[in-house]
Amino acid sequence: MKEKYVLTSGYHEQLLCNGSNVSRSKSSTRWLREHFKDEYVKRAHAGGLRSRAVFKLEEILARDRLLKPGMRVVDLGAAPGSWSQAVRAKLGDTGQVIALDILPIQGIHGVEFLQGDFREPEVLLRLEAALKGERLDLVLSDMAPNLSGIEVADQARTMELADRALDFARRWLKPDGALLIKLFQGAGIDQFICDLRRDFRRVSMRKPKASRTRSRETYALVRGRRA
Repeated sequence: MKEKYVLTSGYHEQLLCNGSNVSRSKSSTRWLREHFKDEYVKRAHAGGLRSRAVFKLEEILARDRLLKPGMRVVDLGAAPGSWSQAVRAKLGDTGQVIALDILPIQGIHGVEFLQGDFREPEVLLRLEAALKGERLDLVLSDMAPNLSGIEVADQARTMELADRALDFARRWLKPDGALLIKLFQGAGIDQFICDLRRDFRRVSMRKPKASRTRSRETYALVRGRRA
């Protein structure tokens, strides 16, 4: 459910040859051209990283000092796993990192992977067993829906995912825990931020340098869950 940044050459050819939607092909070709010139894409490839999205997380982690040894962290919609990998590297051998996604993820040393929809009771039971009754220090959500190109529908799906991630955090976070969640500017975001302010004592908005300037994405960092 996380953004996927590396497209295969076969997919690229399919875009170019799809005469039924020339404008979309031109747009996709332009996106690919910009993508492979992107500084963070190049850095991710050079470092053998799974996604350029890791640089967004690393900037926020450093700025807000979110991680401490021994923390329990869940990464919602974790595929391809770059965020979970980065958190495990920073925690070293301490704490617990659990990645959840409906998509399979190549194994990451020190990260527990639960495949399935985190909204389903069976998956939550497996999570509860993995946590052994403990609550979480940090919930991460870089989730985004599969886009249809219909802005109203896509924004609605995005906000639905955000609502689900917030519900998850309400249930699983410790009182002093934190939630970092990706949002997209558009309908529903103002009310969602109001909901965050109602439920958490501190709400901060972040736009990492690795987030493309023209992208509508932003991140909400909330801490201190209210009783």
